Amino acid sequence: MPAYIIGYDLNSPGKDYEDLSEAIKGYGTWWHHLDSTWIIVTDQTHVEVRNHLWRFMDENDELLVAQLAGNVAWRGFSDEGARWLAGTLA
Repeated sequence: MPAYIIGYDLNSPGKDYEDLSEAIKGYGTWWHHLDSTWIIVTDQTHVEVRNHLWRFMDENDELLVAQLAGNVAWRGFSDEGARWLAGTLA
């Protein structure tokens, strides 16, 4: 199954975006060690993921969903975060 990186800017001060986080976690296989960046693994397309997540966002927010392919490098993450990346993406 493909892996996707999700990045966003949430531009509605004071809004509770917990539903967005729960929607991302709902994909089952996810990584979240950066503030506004997640990685998920799903058989959905990037467009399907975008459309699903956008339901939990406001019109002035910004959302990026991109498929991860090829080489990946990282530094500075916890052992747990690095193990997930190595086991899922490397």
